Amino acid sequence: MSNITISHSGQSISATKFIGHSRNFEITIAQRPSLGGNDDAAAPIEYTLASLAGCLNIVAHIVAKELNIELKSLKISVNGTINPNNFLTGNSSQRVGFTDVEVKFDVDSDADQKLLNKWLEIVEQRCPVSDNLINQTPVQFIV
Repeated sequence: MSNITISHSGQSISATKFIGHSRNFEITIAQRPSLGGNDDAAAPIEYTLASLAGCLNIVAHIVAKELNIELKSLKISVNGTINPNNFLTGNSSQRVGFTDVEVKFDVDSDADQKLLNKWLEIVEQRCPVSDNLINQTPVQFIV
């Protein structure tokens, strides 16, 4: 399969709210109330974690099928640590983004631990969202 381009575009509704579109889907992104938002949508950093969980779910099922693992149940929890002062004020020498992200898988399967470890290793390697979080991806900003 050749490369495909994934697109998202939209418009600022206010200083804390953005409405965009990916394919036929409208996605509202807003700031958390604790950081000045109105609690009317998930925050960009929350979408980052949700994207990671969603992508891991898809890849987990693909790899499970390849390894003949039956996933009776799969729960994924993602937590990230971020210092909001870093992006709100710009007065910090610390990283602006997540300082760490932890992903926990709760798997119900008949597979033994050795096979589940292999499964998880492959899932980690093949998830496009985790690849973008782990590895530097060139981003070009244009005005």
